[in-house]
Amino acid sequence: MIRCFILPVLILIAIGAYSQSPASADVKQVKDIAYVIPDDDTLQTLNLVLPEAGHDFPLLIWIGGGAWSYGNKNIEMDLARQFARKGVAVASVGTRLSPATWRDSSYNTGVKHPAHAQDVAAAVKWLYDHAGQYGFDRNNLFVGGYSSGGHLAALIGLDSSYLTKEGLSPRLLKGIIPISGTYDIANYHEVLLNSDRPELAELHVEAVFGSEEEDFIRASPVHYLTHLSIPMLLMSDNNMYNYAKRFEEKIRETEFREMQVVYAYNLSHGALWRDLSFADESIYRSLILDFIAKHVGQS
Repeated sequence: MIRCFILPVLILIAIGAYSQSPASADVKQVKDIAYVIPDDDTLQTLNLVLPEAGHDFPLLIWIGGGAWSYGNKNIEMDLARQFARKGVAVASVGTRLSPATWRDSSYNTGVKHPAHAQDVAAAVKWLYDHAGQYGFDRNNLFVGGYSSGGHLAALIGLDSSYLTKEGLSPRLLKGIIPISGTYDIANYHEVLLNSDRPELAELHVEAVFGSEEEDFIRASPVHYLTHLSIPMLLMSDNNMYNYAKRFEEKIRETEFREMQVVYAYNLSHGALWRDLSFADESIYRSLILDFIAKHVGQS
């Protein structure tokens, strides 16, 4: 079943209609690569977008949004091409999806956490092992994502267990770029529980993460801050400001200072994603490129 790219109501604003541009002649694309063998689930695939010329590019491992339930790696291809044109290879990673009966009663099957994060870790492993085949530099890997993908990017970078299980060290990542996500799942659950649609606390959050407090803790990047060691660019739109601010404040309580924080106060949740994906000139995309350039080659 193909699911549309829809974000949670209330807290995450729907990105809305989009029009994907055709493949560009100035980049190379390889689509639908299975990163899990055997590839029993077609969602466990990724797309690669590479600069047309050169080799040993840094790689941005990108996880798109979609409420952990509607992610679609193909919708992220315009964004991926924007970065590839500037010399940064991008892997748009798909993951298995959770149920979402709050949106459509037919979306009644799927996985729960930690399956999404396990998929991202498996994709990182595949990319690390196949870097030479595709011309990017496995010593310059960055992980980022938008909305629910921002949560997963932060979690992979902070909870070392996922990459460790794949035989990798989280230190192989040169930077983490979580954008417009939520990083404390207990808080996210509470916000929805006290909203005008409290059923989303169960049908959305619990359907993804489970119903126990311990489930929320294990899934929350904010609970792994003792592991902070990788440079981070934390970015947020106006709608998701409270969640990013909560994360920022918790990080400020630690001694970690290798972090940049950018708030797009003038852009909604959907507007920031569209800016990153489609704008001819984007100050936010430039900030990401600058962050990658700064940390390429650092040990």
